[in-house]
Amino acid sequence: MKFIPVNEAIKKGSGKVAVRGWVHRERGSNKLKFIVLRDVSNIIQCVIDKETVGNAKFKEADKLQIEASLELEGELKKDDRAPTGVELIVKTFNVVGWSEKFPIAKDQSTEFLADNRHLWLRSRKMTAIMKVRHTLVTAIHKFFQERGYYLFDPPILQPSQCEGGATLFEVKYYNDKTYLSQSWQLYAEAAVFALGKVYDVSPTFRAEKSNTSRHLSEFWMAEMEAAWMELDEVTEVAKDEVRFILKEVLKHNKKELELLGQDVKKLEKVASKKWPTVTYKNTLKILKDKENMHVEFGKDLRTIEEDKIMKHFDTPIIVTHYPKEIMAFYKPRDPKDKETALCFDMLLPEGYGEGIGGSQRGTDIKELTESLKKMGEKPEDYEWYLDLRRYGSVPHSGYGLGVERVLAWICKLSNIKDTIAFPRTQRRKSP
Repeated sequence: MKFIPVNEAIKKGSGKVAVRGWVHRERGSNKLKFIVLRDVSNIIQCVIDKETVGNAKFKEADKLQIEASLELEGELKKDDRAPTGVELIVKTFNVVGWSEKFPIAKDQSTEFLADNRHLWLRSRKMTAIMKVRHTLVTAIHKFFQERGYYLFDPPILQPSQCEGGATLFEVKYYNDKTYLSQSWQLYAEAAVFALGKVYDVSPTFRAEKSNTSRHLSEFWMAEMEAAWMELDEVTEVAKDEVRFILKEVLKHNKKELELLGQDVKKLEKVASKKWPTVTYKNTLKILKDKENMHVEFGKDLRTIEEDKIMKHFDTPIIVTHYPKEIMAFYKPRDPKDKETALCFDMLLPEGYGEGIGGSQRGTDIKELTESLKKMGEKPEDYEWYLDLRRYGSVPHSGYGLGVERVLAWICKLSNIKDTIAFPRTQRRKSP
């Protein structure tokens, strides 16, 4: 018989089928063996009866342990007591790969699961997260391609930094040195003068000495850059993108969200609402008036301030016009308010922090040069970047979306390390 996915067998509900997968759970007596079989699509309870399969095959079944791989044929039967409402009454089976005693059981430490990540990936939780991640990344490509953006891949090895030298990963480069990418942005700015609108989804590296549940040393960013675009437009693109991602996940992954404990109806409401834009100065007012927190103008919003602000919103929000003096060199001053920059962050609800960071890009060579010097950088190292302003510069804007941050929020995960197959942090570089 032709093998079908477990989920198709469940939908079929009756008749003869052949399925294959791995032992998710097993129990039994001297006459019956109950196997909960899993494949990528779902789980199904399989009943192996000694009288049906014979003594020799039953002895084989009795030796099965978690994660052994099997091929089974049998008859489907509805049974509300079964985990997914259907049982497979096994007529014959074949053990494809025996399993030793599986090291992962219930209630094991986070560190143990991290050490055994190559096996923990098989868990229903991690499988569900990876499926949602697939939808999320696919949605990013779909969103931008439907809007006429070109996929543009930057170099991962880069000689210059754009997000702060303290978080650079240095790499030996033949007889010289270079750095792992902190962002594609500087190269994307070069691309928009040729392609107009570009995007990418690529790995990003930040050597942040942080061990929080929100930080990774290697993560993925979905970035965009567009010529002729200013701050008020790019913030709306950011809202549209995240809302599009959310709707795609709700369309394709409700089952996975429910398995992860996420409230699907709540997300549906979030996706249907308008998302506000507020200025940095107004967030300080919210903190003062509603949280009795006095934050001086000029200080960046830390996790504690972001969490307090988001107590007053049930959707993502855009915060614009942060103080210029604490912003990266490429974020220009607002000509209407010289102490602020034409920049923005998207803050996610329920304590998930910043999901997107972006800005209009500076086009004034003098201002860019002064900002680089304040950062301790040598403007001559950025001559190629400044060239972009010398030859027909135009207003342009862009942002980076943290794939893992947005995924953590959508899946209601307490730790960002669960959003990526093999997390890399200050303390972990394996498996």
